[in-house]
Amino acid sequence: MSDGVRVYSGALPVLAILLLIALVVLIIPLLFLGLVGAAFTRLGFSWIAALAVVLLMLIGSFVNIPLYRIKRDMVRVDTMEMSLGAQPVWETEIALNLGGAVIPLAVSAYLLYQANTIVGSGLFMPVIAGVVLVALIAWVSTRSIPGYGLRAPLFLPGLAAILCGILLAGETGLEAGVIAFVAGTVGILLGSGIAQIPRIRDMEIPNVSIGGAGMFGAIFLACLLSSLIA
Repeated sequence: MSDGVRVYSGALPVLAILLLIALVVLIIPLLFLGLVGAAFTRLGFSWIAALAVVLLMLIGSFVNIPLYRIKRDMVRVDTMEMSLGAQPVWETEIALNLGGAVIPLAVSAYLLYQANTIVGSGLFMPVIAGVVLVALIAWVSTRSIPGYGLRAPLFLPGLAAILCGILLAGETGLEAGVIAFVAGTVGILLGSGIAQIPRIRDMEIPNVSIGGAGMFGAIFLACLLSSLIA
């Protein structure tokens, strides 16, 4: 004690700092989920259903469903890499990502069904046109990275999808949002995933996940951006 001023030291400030960090770590993801959930409600989902879709996509991004394997008769061998213990890759497993492929496709089918009951079957041709355009853009812009796999550009397919939605629908709204959502998800899966399979044989990587690493971010952003114009 000095001149009537008491100075305390102890664990309280440290606990306060740890509590603040914990709150930030918890609040930021909750705010993110809240904003994304609010965007998805524009597509006709209830708040609970919107959050469920977002959470299932995020959790499902860690789950890959094996489809088949690409086997090679010959592989390139680097003597330097072999001397360091690296083994040649004789086959590549092709998988489908639950959060980046299966769930977005299911949501796309649901949105098309719901939109068909509201605006009629006239929505199918704009959707097909949007899927083709986004798939072409995704196919041209997707890069193959040695030792990693396929990487789709993060923003370009989603921006192309919302542009297709607005132009093909003639305005913003539910119809534009559905076109953009389906064009973005299906277009990326086709252009950045399925259409790239012939290139995978020469990449000599152990696995490729369609809708997973390298594509999930682009698909998730395409879903979010499309819901914003609904």
